[in-house]
Amino acid sequence: MTPRNQIILITAVALALYVGVRLLPTGSNLNHMDFRMEGKGVLEFCDPANPQFIPVVAVRSPVVVTLTADRAPAVGSPVNFTLKLATASGKPVAPADLLVAHTRKLHLLIVDPTLSDYQHVHPEPGRRDGEWKFTLTPARPGTYRVFADFTPAATQRGLYASADFTVPGTVATVTREPNTTAQLGGFNFELVTPPVFQAGKVADLKFRIESQGREKIPVPLQPVMGAFAHLVAFDEARSGFAHLHPAEIDLSKPPDALRPELNFKVTIPAPGRYVIWAQVNLDGSEAFVPFWVDVAP
Repeated sequence: MTPRNQIILITAVALALYVGVRLLPTGSNLNHMDFRMEGKGVLEFCDPANPQFIPVVAVRSPVVVTLTADRAPAVGSPVNFTLKLATASGKPVAPADLLVAHTRKLHLLIVDPTLSDYQHVHPEPGRRDGEWKFTLTPARPGTYRVFADFTPAATQRGLYASADFTVPGTVATVTREPNTTAQLGGFNFELVTPPVFQAGKVADLKFRIESQGREKIPVPLQPVMGAFAHLVAFDEARSGFAHLHPAEIDLSKPPDALRPELNFKVTIPAPGRYVIWAQVNLDGSEAFVPFWVDVAP
């Protein structure tokens, strides 16, 4: 056999092994191809090293989410939901098919039409493969959007899908002005954005916390879901979201106790008004703080 033929044979064997490994099932019955779709307008896998806004609603996801409630949702009343997670071909997505990402296999980012009620929920597996259970208490009327955030074991890259449910009642008209500071529970929160927050460009964000009053006391900041803070950005149309994690990933090295500061990066593709919700754990109690920002063309 000539050297050239040897190279061709070795290359062919290597490619066959690579394809074979990628097609091996990693969960109950799913492989890499179960999470692939052809054609235009298909949701791409997310690269966690390049955090950006994901247009979930405008594109087709290889995973379908459906919701069923045990009662008609109502403001202020807990509702038990069953969420079904399945591939586009109908195969259930079970716990064995997902990797743990930030301490959980499935994250639900849930927000009302005014973007005033944001809740981060972690469903528990149901009795059947592909079923996930969670309880939610809506705070406002209107059609809520549920974004599912997960990482298939077969691809090891983030994927997303969405579904809606409606809470009866009149949706209030809410006008929001940009804000870079907020107060909650005796603490001051600040989100520092670029002087010009421009669409399509990587933006550096700084998130800061300090106690109120002249006498500063330590901020009891504790990790939440494997990070010192999480930021989640929504556009006004709720067409998608960006889920951001701080550059400070070493939990053994907490930020400054009196004025913790965390650094984030994000790319927002389109101009407009966005809300960026900060989620932190303060002495065992989770706090959610909204910041409204304008992104320029």
